[in-house]
Amino acid sequence: MKESGPLTAEFLSSLNVLDWGYTEESIPKSFSAFSTWVEAGHAGPLSYLSDHRKDLRSDIRLVYPEFQSAVVFLFSYQETKKWMLENKRHEIASYALGFGGEDYHFALKERLKLIFDRLKENYPDLECSLSLDIQPILERDLAHRAGLGWFGKNSMLINQKQGSYFILGSLLLNKKLPINLSTIDVDHCGQCSACSDACPTQAIDPITRTLKASQCISTFTIELMKEADPPVGFEKSRGEIFGCDICQDVCPWNRKPLLRVEAFLKLHEKFLHLKELFYELSKSELKKVISQESNRSWKKRLLGSALERPGKQGWLKNFIGKKD
Repeated sequence: MKESGPLTAEFLSSLNVLDWGYTEESIPKSFSAFSTWVEAGHAGPLSYLSDHRKDLRSDIRLVYPEFQSAVVFLFSYQETKKWMLENKRHEIASYALGFGGEDYHFALKERLKLIFDRLKENYPDLECSLSLDIQPILERDLAHRAGLGWFGKNSMLINQKQGSYFILGSLLLNKKLPINLSTIDVDHCGQCSACSDACPTQAIDPITRTLKASQCISTFTIELMKEADPPVGFEKSRGEIFGCDICQDVCPWNRKPLLRVEAFLKLHEKFLHLKELFYELSKSELKKVISQESNRSWKKRLLGSALERPGKQGWLKNFIGKKD
């Protein structure tokens, strides 16, 4: 891992950072393609991508006017992914339990604050805005501009050394730092079509490197919070009931990174019950537990984790055609 001033490899590794990059460009390179994708209706039910926030994504300065630079980080959940693959567990997208069970928005916010505090010790006048995927920013494009990878045919950012089992987090800064600008990576997918070939719902367009959100298993299982028809092909999945990692699991660029890590599912004490719920109960038993819970009590069980998002009704709809 590269180093620069206070951003030492030892410090960043302690926060489970795989790699990082720096850019001073506020305008995304892919906004025109993003706009075309939205206008074609491919955002589907994801209104936060197509409403008034769409045009805010055309320039970071529309979100953070003081922007002068950004430092972008790849936060790993590789160990959790490897554990799930070795145990043939595909029900839950690996990112959801990859940060001790805590919702990554909370976990990474704290880590980004620690990184900023370290930078501010060297640059006292520095100010920042933390950027995760809740802001109207094309964060994958920001990471691309910071030299951290290319857009795979499944639309994911892929890093040559680290694959794609990571979450992006960034510091938007009010000053330029004495850090070398990163070289933007080129496409390394070539003629490979593993991701689009493996997608049971045909959600991936490998030509435009975009997803049709309404056909995506992750959209159906996470974003739709009430009764809804599943995308065609949902019954052909591996048993997914929250999110989907199929396109990442078949990606050749994820093979070598997983060879370097030790498999483990390490949950914080307050989230230990998630393993019991989602891996020790059968699907029929889990569905029965959810059915018997009130909305309030089910929400309380999952409070603070990413698994809370669909709500009770959203969870129940995800069991369509799913066998133990």
